[in-house]
Amino acid sequence: MQPRTTLAPILAAAALAVAGCATSPGACELADTNRSEAAFAGARTALAGGCETHFFTYLDQLLEVAEEDPGPVQKERFSEFLVWSADQGVISRKQAQTLYNRYFNVKFVSLAGDYNNCSSTCRRPAAVLADMEAELRDKEQGLLKISRDADSYYRANRLLQESELVLEATCRACDVRSASR
Repeated sequence: MQPRTTLAPILAAAALAVAGCATSPGACELADTNRSEAAFAGARTALAGGCETHFFTYLDQLLEVAEEDPGPVQKERFSEFLVWSADQGVISRKQAQTLYNRYFNVKFVSLAGDYNNCSSTCRRPAAVLADMEAELRDKEQGLLKISRDADSYYRANRLLQESELVLEATCRACDVRSASR
């Protein structure tokens, strides 16, 4: 008498094999193109086709392609792509907003004004400034190299310099207040 087998393990293995085909390594690679319109379309297709875990890789590739095809229209393309990605549930609305602002807005997301500077920012001013400097490099890519918005990039650079001075003065004031208590 042969041992009795169930179909459950076989069906589970088959389902995994079929699911694996949808996101096989080659299936999630974007086509090599230097045209940003085609790159954005390819990223949307891949994300909609089950490659959501590759979002940040695609974003990096889109940034590189956009550098080769610079102009003011790129801000709009990235905005539309990030909003679409949030609408599809690939990233959250907050992530979309943060990513857009990190690359294409003068304001710094690294210095969020949600907390008391004395209790949050002044505990780690060097780290905050390092984060802002890294963000300025992203703004250089987004504002200067991709969208050709030199005025906004230089405003962001000036804002970073001013923030350093304000942060230093604020943290000194926090130290004085805490010492006098």
